[in-house]
Amino acid sequence: MLSKKTKYGLKALTYIAKKRCSDPVLISEIAVNENISKKFLESILLTLRKNELVGSKKGKGGGYYLIKPPEEITMASIIRVLEGPIAMVPCVSLNFYKHCDDCPDEDACAVHELMVEVRDSTLKVLENKTLADCM
Repeated sequence: MLSKKTKYGLKALTYIAKKRCSDPVLISEIAVNENISKKFLESILLTLRKNELVGSKKGKGGGYYLIKPPEEITMASIIRVLEGPIAMVPCVSLNFYKHCDDCPDEDACAVHELMVEVRDSTLKVLENKTLADCM
């Protein structure tokens, strides 16, 4: 299940992308139009800025803008930044692999094999959908 942070991040990025202009979008505008707490949204946009999905401009005419075109921002990249690993268990994660403490043999683990299949199916969708597809 997606966290509210990720859901709101997706909504905010989609809102910015729909603007289709080079002018930065104010946090307050996004918050009001997407029904997101301004304080929570500030935290989300800061995370997205630190991970180079959005840029920001201070002062008059300031706000947030996409660094790349929406067609180049995959859903997988957004979810990894906001949610962390896409895999449901750490032993099948491609970017955040960690051996499960309770599993002596990954190759013999029925859960492992199922989760590899789930990860691959999920990645197929998320890597092939971009922010532009949500507009």
